[in-house]
This record gives sequence, structure tokens and C-alpha cells, in this order.
Amino acid sequence: MIELGRHVTVDDVDRMTDKLFLTVGEDRGRKMSAFWVLLVLAAIIASAGVVADSTATVIGAMIVAPLMIPILGTALALVLVDRRRMLENVGLVLAGAVVVVGVGYLVGMLHATDVLAGTNSQVAGRVSPKLIDLTAALATGVVGAFALVRSDVSDTLPGVAIAISLVPPLAVVGLTLESGSVIEALGALLLFTTNVAAIVATGTIVLLAYRIRHVVVQAGRPIPDFSKRTVAVVIGTVFIVAIPLAIGTLWSAVAHQVVLQAQPVAEQWAEQEGWTVTRVAFEQGDLVIEALGSFPEADPTQLRADLDEAGLASVDTRVTLVIGGTKELPATG
Repeated sequence: MIELGRHVTVDDVDRMTDKLFLTVGEDRGRKMSAFWVLLVLAAIIASAGVVADSTATVIGAMIVAPLMIPILGTALALVLVDRRRMLENVGLVLAGAVVVVGVGYLVGMLHATDVLAGTNSQVAGRVSPKLIDLTAALATGVVGAFALVRSDVSDTLPGVAIAISLVPPLAVVGLTLESGSVIEALGALLLFTTNVAAIVATGTIVLLAYRIRHVVVQAGRPIPDFSKRTVAVVIGTVFIVAIPLAIGTLWSAVAHQVVLQAQPVAEQWAEQEGWTVTRVAFEQGDLVIEALGSFPEADPTQLRADLDEAGLASVDTRVTLVIGGTKELPATG
């Protein structure tokens, strides 16, 4: 069995503490100013990217965002049982989150229309987190901690920044709050919380596996005893976060199944009525069907009967009938 700790020296530990503990060292002022400047810029870029529904812009914000530093710093402080550094890093994460949400809210005020999941794919992808998001966050946390310990693979950190979503969900929280959707804001906040919990948990485990504590003690630097309850609390937090994610995953599966059952029924009904189904979705517990046609208006009564026969009698349904057509409007001048 490979002993991970033998690759780590006290110099590596010093390098990690200097990088992750922004309040340590003679250059702490520069580190803190860089953190806040980059965070505010990342928040602006992320908010603008979400409003513009631009994936490339949002990815740019992920690379710039420095929030990964205090999150991994929290994991390192837990391993070293450094209560002061842990509180400082947790405080930075919380303060940084508030700043990003505030920037997102302000950017939302400058935008003429609401920024919500129904019209924006960047928002839609971040307000309904599922278990797969937790899985990705756990793996990303492992890679981030591994790249931190192994300076020879630190080039992977930009990829880690792209893989984990920290600033964009917070920007979405601000934007959706400004747009009046508390539910969507809570969903995006849950995604951020999930990612933070996963990074701290896996970061702690990886650092323990590399025997960081042993290296520090061997260098003659006494540190407090490590309590296994700390790991239990961190892992327990991940499981607590996983509960709403599991519910979201189950709800998504139910919604997908309802749409699969309803789609052919709706299309057959529309064809008989001489109309065209333009959208079938499951939103907030209701089956939503939109159809386009011309006079006479389609009769939704038969659709209800067909859905009941297909096993969807217990599903409330909203049908939107749009009278459409093409009209030529020649120029008058």
C-alpha cells in the first residue's frame, strides 16, 4: 500500500498554510486585497454571464473566483485543529457569499426583465440541485485537495475551478431574489452549500490521508489532538445536505415520467383537433401543456379523459391554447 504522507514535507505544509490562510504572513494585506478584488470582479462577471445566458462568461467567472481558497483553508484548519484559522476562513466564505449575492442583486436591478429559470438556462441549471451535483462536488473536492498537496499537479487547479460551481450559484441567488423568486434563490443557495460541504469534507479526508498532522508533529510543531468527531460532523453535514438533493432527484424522476406518459397522449389529442403541441412540462406539481392552432378552439375536455385513461388521473393539468396564424402586413410608405 502506498503511503501518501511520505511525499509531503513540512515545506509543503508551510506552502499550503501560506496559500490558504490569507491572514497569515507579512503579505497578508496583499492576499486579502487580492481576494476581495477578484471576488467582486468574479461576481460581476458571473452575474453578467447569467443575465446574458452565456456559458463562456460564467466559466470565466469560475476561473477568476477565489472562494476555493478559504473553503480548502477551512479543511486544512480542521486537520490542524486551528480554531482561529478555521473561524477566519469560515468568516471569509460567509462574507464572500454575502458580497456575491449583493452584487448579483444589484446587477439584477440594472436589468430590465426578470432573470428566472423559465427563460434563462444558466438559472435553470442551478436552482434544482440533485444528487449528481453532490457527486461531482465530492470528486472535485478530492481533486482540489490533491492538487493543493501535490505542487507538481497544481496546474489542474483551473480545471477544478471550472468543475466546481461556487460564485455562479450565489450570483443566481441575488438575481432571482431581485426577480422575486425566493424558491429559486433557495435552490441556488442549496447548490452552493452542497459544494462547500463536499469540498470541506473531501478536503479534510485527503489531507488526513496525506498525514499532514504527522508531518507537522515530526517537524517539532505541537498541535492539538484531533477528534474523530470532527470528521463525523463534517461527513454528517454532507449527509444532511444530501437529503433535499435526494428529494429533488426523486421529484425530477417523477416529473420526467409524467412528461413521458403525457407527451404522446397530448400529441394524439392535438392531431385529432387539428392543433400542434408546442410544449409539455411538469412544473410545481402540475402538468403543463401548450398547443398552437386556429379556430375553432380545441376542446381540452377530451384531453382530460385521455390523460385519465393513460394513468394520469391524479395529475393536475394546465392547458394553454394559443390561436396562431400568419398575417401579411405590407409596407404602407
